[in-house]
Amino acid sequence: MMKGKKGLVLVALGVLLLLSAAGLSAFNMWDADRAGEAAQTVLKDLDRQIPVLEELDLPEELIPDYLLNPKMDMPTQEVDGRKYIGRIEIPVVEMSLPVMDSWSYENLREAPCRYKGSAYLDDLILAAHNYTRHFGPISQLVPGDEVIFTDVDGNIFRYTVADLEQLEGTDVKEMEAGDWDLTLFTCTLGGQYRVTVRCVREDAEP
Repeated sequence: MMKGKKGLVLVALGVLLLLSAAGLSAFNMWDADRAGEAAQTVLKDLDRQIPVLEELDLPEELIPDYLLNPKMDMPTQEVDGRKYIGRIEIPVVEMSLPVMDSWSYENLREAPCRYKGSAYLDDLILAAHNYTRHFGPISQLVPGDEVIFTDVDGNIFRYTVADLEQLEGTDVKEMEAGDWDLTLFTCTLGGQYRVTVRCVREDAEP
């Protein structure tokens, strides 16, 4: 009799674990979809604020501020109380996302964030969750793929993927290492590793 009761308890525990796993999976899918929708809503507002410089009648001799002073702070635009430095586009995976000025765990739930550095100093590092509509697809990139960053002043920075690495999740020093113009990173599904995409810059377009 005791064995029978013990078996029923184990079965019940197994069912509860399966239900918990299913619930967690459903929540993660919902959260990823919510984050994707939130980022696209922000991007629409942000795009209305970013000037398209080639459509403006600007003097050819006009030199962008960041070329005159590369150490300047990257300008920001505010949307819904959060500050953004621009947008990131990766055409091969049809990705276009806003980029927040600074990272926090709360900010990462909404959009990619600047982890460190500046596009003007060629040491920009961007982080995002591995949501399917955030940085989840960057693991599909290969050397030669194009990445485009546009700051809120409309300056365009074009990059080419040079290398992909999978680093230990705690290896911050290695993630920041190297003379890369742009680094994109996100955690793997289990969170143990970081998918890290290294990019080199082409000519920037003012």
